[in-house]
Amino acid sequence: QVHLVESGGELVQAGDSLRLSCAASGLTFASTAMGWFRQAPGKERDFVAAISRGGVVANYASSAKGRFTISRDNAKATVYLQLNSLKPEDTAVYYCAARKTGMSIACSGRSCVEEDDYEYWGQGTQVTVSS
Repeated sequence: QVHLVESGGELVQAGDSLRLSCAASGLTFASTAMGWFRQAPGKERDFVAAISRGGVVANYASSAKGRFTISRDNAKATVYLQLNSLKPEDTAVYYCAARKTGMSIACSGRSCVEEDDYEYWGQGTQVTVSS
């Protein structure tokens, strides 16, 4: 059974940084592309970033480019999301997601940015940014 467990979310002030972690089990992590999404109160869940199986390729939402960095440690079966220069509008529950093992970071010629592109989900970790 696949488990994705996020951690690292907390209440911070605008301008602060956080590193979120997602520990995976029950899958062949090194063969699984991973992603992060977020859901703000009253809004839909949106794509934030994704990383290829080997960690070489990363894709970002426009809101994340230049401030957030996705990375992974295949030896630890963990994917990270570094959040810098946080803003109040970054307040959301952040979810880790896994593609079906063996599938690439590309989805039919586009980036995998839709919820349906991902097979497994964590329970989320709350990030709250105060102004």
